[in-house]
Amino acid sequence: MNAGREGNLASITRRDLSSGKRRAVAFFCMLETGHFQRLRPLISGLARGGIATHIFTHCKFRPQVEQAGGIFFDLFSKYPMEQADDESIPVPCRYVTFVARYAEQIRRDVEEIGPSLIIHDTFALIGRIIAELLDIPWVNVCAGHNATPERILAVLREDPRVKVSPRCLQAVEVLRESYGLADASPFSYVSSISPHLNIYCEPQEFLDEEERRVFEPVAFYGSLLSPEEEPFDRQGRRAQFDSGSVGKVHVYVSFGTIVWRYYAADALRALRTLAEAFSEFDRVRAVISLGGVRIGDDALTALARPNVSVEEYVDQWRILQGADAFVTHQGMNSTHEAIFHRVPMISYPFFWDQPALAAKCRKLGLAIPLSESPRGEFGKDHVRAALARLADEADSMKAALSRAREWELAVMEKRPSVHRRIGDLMEGRG
Repeated sequence: MNAGREGNLASITRRDLSSGKRRAVAFFCMLETGHFQRLRPLISGLARGGIATHIFTHCKFRPQVEQAGGIFFDLFSKYPMEQADDESIPVPCRYVTFVARYAEQIRRDVEEIGPSLIIHDTFALIGRIIAELLDIPWVNVCAGHNATPERILAVLREDPRVKVSPRCLQAVEVLRESYGLADASPFSYVSSISPHLNIYCEPQEFLDEEERRVFEPVAFYGSLLSPEEEPFDRQGRRAQFDSGSVGKVHVYVSFGTIVWRYYAADALRALRTLAEAFSEFDRVRAVISLGGVRIGDDALTALARPNVSVEEYVDQWRILQGADAFVTHQGMNSTHEAIFHRVPMISYPFFWDQPALAAKCRKLGLAIPLSESPRGEFGKDHVRAALARLADEADSMKAALSRAREWELAVMEKRPSVHRRIGDLMEGRG
């Protein structure tokens, strides 16, 4: 796979050199760690082919950008998000305000590198606007599982979390009147489907034919780094299941990072119930990851048990290698990492695309539910029943996970064809 991908990209670069054109692409990613993680394989793939790959994002991603071969631009130190909007909820509404505040200045920065293409995470509306200002094509990297604008916008309009700042409302008018975004809204960060190309970060089996139509033209890319791209930040981290737990059932629990931004109380309630249930099983050893969030000593004490350890952060990729079950919010990155390691999942989704991905995983035989609704109530009996069901369905779930893992490998193998499509857009053939 490596030789084929690099050969295809090298041929693109040779064509460029012979034509005398400068080949550069500008990526935009906002502050969301999971979204950046999904961009990394694409950054690496294009950079390996010799394309100048400029990444406009937050300084916390600089090591990963440079490790992937990208050229880092510190977007948010130069253009502080808080000066644009530090009030709007959900937080990505602030990305809409950001565009109105800084688009003209950022356009000048991008002009200096002379890209022939913009690639952006869906939430990074700034990428779309800059591409339109520069009159160059843009590629959208889809932000979630089957996150169709119509469905997500309908949910957001009824979302009790929503609190849009006056600056964001003013920005919407600027986007509509000055930038020609006819459907501008505080939620425009979910609706940047590209007419040129949309890269979908799952294998094609996770969208049926009808679902795919919304994202056309679409290319399936997956969200995982390929095996030869084992990232440097995974090296040297210890696995979290202790050596004394051999022969036990290893359960890993994580609700990701963004859940804590909005639903901390629900997450803690769920984790307390899980910890209490696990404590009654002598054969269970559980690790709970808080996704880097600090919850306070009292909350930590309420979760810890002799057979349940609570960690502020774990290396999820490595811990899944030793897990027998994964209690998950069903975020896209977590889901596909579990599939790669063939770990059966117990679904407990909270919001956004998580309920739909949980339903898809249940349909595919990869997961079972802990509750029948997002953030739903459950008790210790539900946890026991879920673990028992995993044991009863172990053979069928193992087969389903092995099949889905092949889908992950297949979509990575086909990445050179996506690189060629990007190359065609850069050369005006898209």
